[in-house]
Amino acid sequence: MTTPPPLTHPPAVRRPRIEDYALIGDMQTAALVCRDGSVDWLCLSRFDSAAVFAGLLGTDEHGSWRIAPTVAAGVPAPYADRRRYVGDSLIVESEWDTKTGTVRVLDFMPPRDGHGPQLIRIVEGLKGTVEMTSTLAPRFGYGRLVPWIYDKDGRTAAVSGPDALWLDTSVPGEEKDGAVHHCFTITAGTWVAFTMGWQPSHAPAPEVPDAEAALKETAAFWETWAGHLVYDGPYRDPVVRSLITLKALTHAPTGGIVAAPTTSLPEDLGGVRNFDYRYVWLRDTAVTLSALLRTGCRDEAVAWRHWLLRTLGGDPENLQIMYRLDGRREMPERELNWLPGYENSSPVRIGNNAVDQLQLDVPGEVIETLALAHELGVARCENTEKLIMKLIDYVRRHWHEPDDSIWEVRGGRRHFTHSKIMCWVAVDRAVRLIEQGVLAADLEALVALRTEIHAKVCARAYDEKRNTFTQSYGSKKLDASLLLLPQTGFLPANDPRVIGTVDAVRRELASDGVLVHRYRTDGRQVGMDGFSGDEGAFLLCSFWLVDALALTGRLEEAEDLFEQLLTLRSDLGLLAEEYDPAAQRQLGNFPQAYSMLGLANSAVLLQEVRQKAATPVIAA
Repeated sequence: MTTPPPLTHPPAVRRPRIEDYALIGDMQTAALVCRDGSVDWLCLSRFDSAAVFAGLLGTDEHGSWRIAPTVAAGVPAPYADRRRYVGDSLIVESEWDTKTGTVRVLDFMPPRDGHGPQLIRIVEGLKGTVEMTSTLAPRFGYGRLVPWIYDKDGRTAAVSGPDALWLDTSVPGEEKDGAVHHCFTITAGTWVAFTMGWQPSHAPAPEVPDAEAALKETAAFWETWAGHLVYDGPYRDPVVRSLITLKALTHAPTGGIVAAPTTSLPEDLGGVRNFDYRYVWLRDTAVTLSALLRTGCRDEAVAWRHWLLRTLGGDPENLQIMYRLDGRREMPERELNWLPGYENSSPVRIGNNAVDQLQLDVPGEVIETLALAHELGVARCENTEKLIMKLIDYVRRHWHEPDDSIWEVRGGRRHFTHSKIMCWVAVDRAVRLIEQGVLAADLEALVALRTEIHAKVCARAYDEKRNTFTQSYGSKKLDASLLLLPQTGFLPANDPRVIGTVDAVRRELASDGVLVHRYRTDGRQVGMDGFSGDEGAFLLCSFWLVDALALTGRLEEAEDLFEQLLTLRSDLGLLAEEYDPAAQRQLGNFPQAYSMLGLANSAVLLQEVRQKAATPVIAA
């Protein structure tokens, strides 16, 4: 496996790579800031609201806000020479070296405390003198609507229907062609702030933010939050950055966690595998919480448990795999035909039709996370115990049915092996909670159900000749979700069937034995998942391979693989959903909670396995 090439200034005809973006956010929405100083994605006022900057999926004309050193007309804005997050925060700092001086731009979104969403950009002169340009071109409705821009009492307003943006700065500007332009000179030791706030258009203008105070408060918030993390292993920096990213994807008012802050970043450049991830998947959220719980984040677990109880209510029979941030169920999928898509990858979709799928692994992930919360000291909750038993009843009545799998395939339901194993996990964890005195239920009946599921899977999903479990009953194909076998406890990690499955998946689905694909796609043919085209390697699956190797006794291989995967992160430590090993670039929605939690979970597991191996066994 080769290391990705260093980031360079791309040719003018080339769009920025996905990994050229930085994430900033306020735990209610998020923005992506490119290395060229352009904010190309921002939904207001929530993660799942319409974008006011949608240039990421089109051009600057679909909404963007660039602050960068001035260049001649028609010349692309230069990429920052350096950028980093400030400490353990979500404040990104970009620096440009020019012929006349050096300038820094600080970008951040203060956590909301009685105010609406704010995007603050502070320009600092570090050396010499630099000519700067700010071009704010808001386009509401995902890049479709040009706002009415006007001046009021020295402030700039941009209004479209129910939405209003308010821009405040000390430098003069002008409106032209639906954009606000500021040209100014910054000298060493001086700074200029640009603050943008959102407000419903019928409401009074928001107060002018104090940029300097907001910067200090935002830095203090993130440093305090990161200071409570308990991970102290050898990979602290990438783990903490991953956890900060997961926290940023948490919707603070409700406790829901989005899978990613973006929609339709492609899994196949120029292809149709473009989906909206700005929702709360039960599976993704449950696994995200496991990463946060293992590193000391109890408050997030309690908030998510409240979200879960509110959302599912007393009706798990109508369980959905995903929900809106506030627990609403409707998210009809439609295409935005005025957006050409990232690198002409269309269609651009909002909403997600996978909401109506049957995915039988979900109760297992939810129950496993609730059980983990109990083990790690989160207080017992009677309503949670009732929910677990309702989910178990759901599993009892549906586990034998075919489903749409963890991967949300749209090519027809099958008896997917991972789904069946996670049904077993749901029952197994409930059995453990009964044995611990946490749940009151018919232990004998659940043990019998657990045994029945186990026997069926071993009989129908195991290929004895190849010594591997397969993707679905009777199939010859493999699936990366089988790498979770050692973690589930379905069979002992040293069982030959488990080791054989891990080896088979690595051999058949991993590029160079490192980057693991979810399953084999069929190129131009419509595949098992209902789509044509290929896709990149799924980064979470590669971290699953790390875990599987460590649990099956191959710790050195696991650590080597983990360190190779760390080289795939962007310069800011972020990961998208997938990675293209041929083009050596990230693919899919960004940053992806699944990938970031995979990194954190693998680091914690490696530390645990390493410590266990170093602990001497005391003879009885």
